Amino acid sequence: MPKKMAIGVVTSDKMNKTRRVEIRSLVPHPKYGKYIRRRTVCYVHDENNDSGLGDTVEIVEAPPLSKKKRWQLVRVVEKSLAVDVAALKANRESGSQSTAVEG
Repeated sequence: MPKKMAIGVVTSDKMNKTRRVEIRSLVPHPKYGKYIRRRTVCYVHDENNDSGLGDTVEIVEAPPLSKKKRWQLVRVVEKSLAVDVAALKANRESGSQSTAVEG
């Protein structure tokens, strides 16, 4: 039987070599036919820490690597365009302090 493949979005990159990926889908309600949003959460092994928060990734089924980890990262389909505001503020503040000392 072939391995399952899926495409999802990284929702957490706080763990080393592990990513939390959400696979979103629309499923029709069995009785009313209205489409309902569903999500599946997968824990993915990312050996080189290639992916980051908000990235779209392709994953493949793997033998169990830990209690929850059953998937491996194949590739990063699209990098996230989100900006880390906290990092920008910290960088801007450290830059303004160094110029104040010089002047």
